Amino acid sequence: MRQQTSFIFDLDGTLTDSVYQNVFAWKTALDSENISLAMWRIHRKIGMSGGLMLKTLARETGLEINPDQAKRLSDKHAKAYKDLRGQITALPGAVDLLEALDRDQLKWCIATSGGMETAAINLKALGLDIANVNLITRDDVKYGKPDPDLFLAGARKLAVPIEECLVIGDAIWDMLAARRCKATGIGLLSGGYDTGELERAGALRVYEDPLALLQHLDEVASRP
Repeated sequence: MRQQTSFIFDLDGTLTDSVYQNVFAWKTALDSENISLAMWRIHRKIGMSGGLMLKTLARETGLEINPDQAKRLSDKHAKAYKDLRGQITALPGAVDLLEALDRDQLKWCIATSGGMETAAINLKALGLDIANVNLITRDDVKYGKPDPDLFLAGARKLAVPIEECLVIGDAIWDMLAARRCKATGIGLLSGGYDTGELERAGALRVYEDPLALLQHLDEVASRP
């Protein structure tokens, strides 16, 4: 029996043009707590879960962020991100790509390190009804990326083996998590990482954005 490819998509920077709004929202939250951190450092951690991102940044910079402060930062980030929702749009080809998968009867889901509140903003930008999308958020799993829990949960939701899934993501954290669960990682440049970084993290192929992936879909997908 021919193996059919299933797709697990990251959200921010993969389907929506929202990475830098995410960075700015974290910068706003950190500034409000008098934590000085360069935006490039924040950008390098986008794609991790928020809690792990804060822990990693604290370790790398010597900052001390206690649990209460981490909760405040997370809440302030969510508010700042919501305030920027008018700037968040679908990336070129994202909607067409998902529609093409539906036409070809290829299963897909979205697995995001964000919570339901931020996911809803991005789904709206894609014109998707949250009630009709196979969606996994950080709220649904114990560990966020680069642990593979989100993608494993996505495969379970699609009722397919993880080895038959392509993980589509824009960050090294997506590729590392895909490698850890033996999924095939496909990288996109639309989140700010370059081709070499994504390939070193495990990407089999790297494309510019969802439109480029759609144009080269036959390179990676097996249809039923």
